[in-house]
Amino acid sequence: MEGQRKTILVVDDEANQRTALASMIAGWGYDARTASDGEDALRQMQLNEPAVIVTDLMMPGMDGAELLRRLRELPDAPPAIMLTAFGSLETAIQMVHELGAYWFLEKPLQPGALKLLLSRAFEHRRLRADNERLARQLAGQGVLEDLVGVSSQMQEVFSLLRQVGPTSATVLITGESGTGKELVARAIHRLSPRASGPFIAVNCAALPDSLIESELFGHEKGAFTGAIERRRGCFELADGGTLLLDEIGDMPLPTQATLLRVLEDHRVRRLGGSREIQIDVRVLASTNRDLSGSIRENRFREDLYFRLNVFHVDLPPLRERPEDIEALCDAMVPQMNQRHGCKVTGFEAVAMNTLLAHRWPGNARELRNALERAVILAGEGAIRTEHLPRFGAAGMEAGIQSGLDSVTLPVGTRVEQGERALIELTLRHTKGNRTRAAAILGVSVKTLFNKLRDYGPLEGA
Repeated sequence: MEGQRKTILVVDDEANQRTALASMIAGWGYDARTASDGEDALRQMQLNEPAVIVTDLMMPGMDGAELLRRLRELPDAPPAIMLTAFGSLETAIQMVHELGAYWFLEKPLQPGALKLLLSRAFEHRRLRADNERLARQLAGQGVLEDLVGVSSQMQEVFSLLRQVGPTSATVLITGESGTGKELVARAIHRLSPRASGPFIAVNCAALPDSLIESELFGHEKGAFTGAIERRRGCFELADGGTLLLDEIGDMPLPTQATLLRVLEDHRVRRLGGSREIQIDVRVLASTNRDLSGSIRENRFREDLYFRLNVFHVDLPPLRERPEDIEALCDAMVPQMNQRHGCKVTGFEAVAMNTLLAHRWPGNARELRNALERAVILAGEGAIRTEHLPRFGAAGMEAGIQSGLDSVTLPVGTRVEQGERALIELTLRHTKGNRTRAAAILGVSVKTLFNKLRDYGPLEGA
């Protein structure tokens, strides 16, 4: 954690106690934040990403025990130290072993004990992160943060992210809908020195023109009808961290002019406000639009495009990298098993060939949805073709007869029909192993993938 902010989130419903505790923790050199109950803590976590949580047990609303249960659902939950005035051995065992608390302290607190526990909790989190990173490295070069891909295209993307992540450069991320642009943005954030700061994402296409500037830059009380209180915008919320402007191509022209000024000056002025606020935010932008076309049509400012496009990352569609489909399945299925309580172990060869043959117009998002449905339907064991959505008709062409180790082609068979039958027979022979099948057929694996994509699902492979 060296070189990063050591953020502690103190959760207590009694204002005096949480203020005093936060002040003591801040005196030890930590960045102490506060929350009034479990629900407030979960909201604060989205903004500040604390490294350790110190929470009271007995609170109205969401108490400390329920907060621990909710934390266990998160993929990278921070360690939590539980505080209570009603301590017992049974309670300690439940909090630590059943609900996953890092440790348990009784009130009144002994400052020395808490200070030591905080230091150990930070070390625990650092070691856990190092172990996860090492496990991913040992698994191969097909994973970077939450991104998965073994194809040369994705390896090139990973290389770009490793280079730009540690810098402060503005990045423009482009690609079709569903290719994982927000995952790329989050990977850049986690690879940067701002990783301990907030990551805020705002969808520019989802906001009406009348509200987008208020959402981005904030507003003062009374700035417009309905502004009943002061509100900080996304730039202020992302201070010290990263802001993703998703679907930047849909941003209205007047807002583009304001955004350009903010990017140049690193200052924002809330709507209805009279003073400018200094901000320290790294801006990332993403779009599935052709911004150069939007510039020609006077729907996007050219000067803003050049300001955002300091570093460009373009995500290839899934249909251009079918060799990533198996790697994505390997990564997604265990997540869905955990989410839905299933025990799916893999795929029958025919089912995997069906996935490889589909064009995936919705990209990785469509694949995720198809896999989630398949995992739920299968429940356990291998996913079969009947568990998958109906992607289109498949099967051998009429008149072609296929045996165990030979194919009979009648006169009049088209070349593509015969080729398809031969590929299907070879895949059956190799029990679905596409690398071996490509070697037997005398073609590259990429060529075989392209054939599978063009011909559609093949039965019996």
